[in-house]
Amino acid sequence: MLDILIIGGGPIGIACGLKAQKAGLSFVIIEKGCLVNSLYNYPSTMTFFSTSEKLEIGGIPFVTISNKPTRAEALEYYRRVATSNHLPINLFEEVTAVTRDNAIYTVTTSQATYQAKRIIISTGFYDVAVNLDIPGENLPKVKHYYKDPHYFAMQKIVVVGSSNSAIDVALETYRKGAEVTLVIRGSEISQRVKYWVRPDIINRIKEGSIKAYFNSNLKAIRETEVDIETPEGAITIPNDFVMAMTGYKPNFDQLKKWGLKLADDKFIPEYNHETMETNQPGLYLAGVVCGGMDTHLWFIENSRIHADMIVDDIVAKRR
Repeated sequence: MLDILIIGGGPIGIACGLKAQKAGLSFVIIEKGCLVNSLYNYPSTMTFFSTSEKLEIGGIPFVTISNKPTRAEALEYYRRVATSNHLPINLFEEVTAVTRDNAIYTVTTSQATYQAKRIIISTGFYDVAVNLDIPGENLPKVKHYYKDPHYFAMQKIVVVGSSNSAIDVALETYRKGAEVTLVIRGSEISQRVKYWVRPDIINRIKEGSIKAYFNSNLKAIRETEVDIETPEGAITIPNDFVMAMTGYKPNFDQLKKWGLKLADDKFIPEYNHETMETNQPGLYLAGVVCGGMDTHLWFIENSRIHADMIVDDIVAKRR
């Protein structure tokens, strides 16, 4: 019988484990992928917007060469935090069911069955891509995840979106020799784009190095071309790859199956903002999963406090 079972082995799940360990609680972290799986799937060249001290968890210093850490540095940091503190983390083990009976939770995974008095869900939002819902979206040439720009060298790329991920893809593939076209639903590059990157993409568009269609939508995808609806009318351009950087969302179906109440509009889960406990007694939320479709509300730096809030509540109720 565990005091806590933590679902999700990302930075916030690890932070919850560190806090539980300090409180003397028995726990295990279950992660369906590798350690900090979402960070691992970030682009290989990614640099964080936040400074290293804002990404620290458990009061453990995060020392980096420059002010803003890279993906590689973050992977090294969180791995060393987990291993040096000997956190019990089961990787590549997927949770398939969560049920509650007489204040005890039974968690079934792809490998075992556990019982716990409390559950913390820190599953993030990077696993489910937001679809375009247009013809041809299921073609192999359409990708929602991006790793490295070299793959797209000398290819005709359509990038959908105007936030950080889309702009990074557009600039990096352009600099590796791709012919890049941006399709942007709004009238400008998102104001949330990193402040040192936004002028770069604006200048590349102005000089004509990257073509951008504003107030436009991708309407259909075919093997060698795509249709774009622009303010001047529909156009068809040749195309090799579509990078649909349209964002990601939590697994809402899974949350509902586990008994959580979600708001109808943005699917924000119901929870106590002081303790992070949901409508299910003893089941807590931590990290970006709290934001529903508003995935830009929570980050590592402002949700790492969830670990303290949750474990403090659990300890207080035990007393």
